[in-house]
Amino acid sequence: MSPIDVSIVVTTRNEEKHIPSCLESVRRQDYPAEKYEIIIVDNNSTDRTKEIASRCTPLVFNHGPERSAQRNFGIERARGKYILYLDADMTLGDGLLKECVGKCDSEGLSGLYIPERVIGKGFWIKARDFERSFYNGTCIDAARFVRRETALEIGGFDENLNGPEDWDFDRRLRVAGKVGVASAVIFHDEGRFNLRSYLKKKSYYSRGFAAYIAKWGKSNLEIKKQFGLRYRYLGVFLENGKWRRLLAHPLLAGGMFFLRLVVGIVFLVSRIHSGEKP
Repeated sequence: MSPIDVSIVVTTRNEEKHIPSCLESVRRQDYPAEKYEIIIVDNNSTDRTKEIASRCTPLVFNHGPERSAQRNFGIERARGKYILYLDADMTLGDGLLKECVGKCDSEGLSGLYIPERVIGKGFWIKARDFERSFYNGTCIDAARFVRRETALEIGGFDENLNGPEDWDFDRRLRVAGKVGVASAVIFHDEGRFNLRSYLKKKSYYSRGFAAYIAKWGKSNLEIKKQFGLRYRYLGVFLENGKWRRLLAHPLLAGGMFFLRLVVGIVFLVSRIHSGEKP
């Protein structure tokens, strides 16, 4: 049996709508099928997610209770030299596997940030995509393609964190080795934007912020950047000449800052209700 280059770990829960496109995007890659494997780690879906996934790969498992545990389960069972971890509503851009393997092999990288494009319908999706484009390769981003050996060495994802576990994993990965940025992209399908659903999702994952901040300390410089007003609401959008894009797209910039403001308010309210200091 030839060695596996990449294990693609997809975490799912009731994703029958998205999983076909996700898996099809993998099959369309210009990369030998015998050089990668697809591992589905499902969390007790009640729809046809596992049935659909099993048509594409025999490696379909059930494990929970949260995304961190699902990812670790997949990493432990992977045979690939590298791990690409995905959510079910993501699809791969052309040439992604070929570029990521080649770049990591030739440059000795432990991981790669992969630029993410938000797709869907309506103005607010365009504003979300515009916002996401500012984060690539910053501390707001997180490496998604990683060397399996390194992932195991650093202990995988912290299963005590739910929401910021990718930030925590990324920080430990950068200590262990060099991380680069890919040019190929991942598409994240957010469908038709719904503000209530968007804020509900943000609120759910924000519950894990306190544990993440406590782990690294409030005075930690990266924590201050990830949660502080100065960088999260200004610096990341202005640094390295990115401010020119704000001037070039004033409508998208306005929509982006409106969403950031609303998310910030929700975050502050949730901290007040939990008894934390704002």
